Amino acid sequence: MTSGRGVPQLLQTVLDCTDARALAEFYRQLLGFEYRAGDQPPASGEPDARGHDWLVLRDPRGANRLAFQQVAKLFKVTWPEGPIPQQLHLDLTVSTIEELHAQHDRALSLGATLLRDRSDDPEEPLRVYADPAGHPFCIFVVRVARTC
Repeated sequence: MTSGRGVPQLLQTVLDCTDARALAEFYRQLLGFEYRAGDQPPASGEPDARGHDWLVLRDPRGANRLAFQQVAKLFKVTWPEGPIPQQLHLDLTVSTIEELHAQHDRALSLGATLLRDRSDDPEEPLRVYADPAGHPFCIFVVRVARTC
């Protein structure tokens, strides 16, 4: 699939994890996404074949956003200290400092771990977390458009 401009189109970001269902559930609840048809958790007591392989989350418009690939072993990122650097992280944004504080409480209640707190930064208040599998992600206040 291409974008019609002769370049590939990004479909989704894939996170390796040792428990695909648990990590998908974390991000489903944190971001308000939904499972791709067929990827929903099975009924209680039923086997979860897809939850031990590959799961996809979609945004409210139906676009694939995140996928979760089960792996047997994963070295947990030790960033910002230690020998294993982050190799990818997700940037999540809110529009006010009040929303940043509210999302902080939500992220922790869902199983995130706070890695760095710069919520008092006047230019770009932010917090960095690790998801339950150890992948870093940021939540920060967007006050002006960022250019990378």
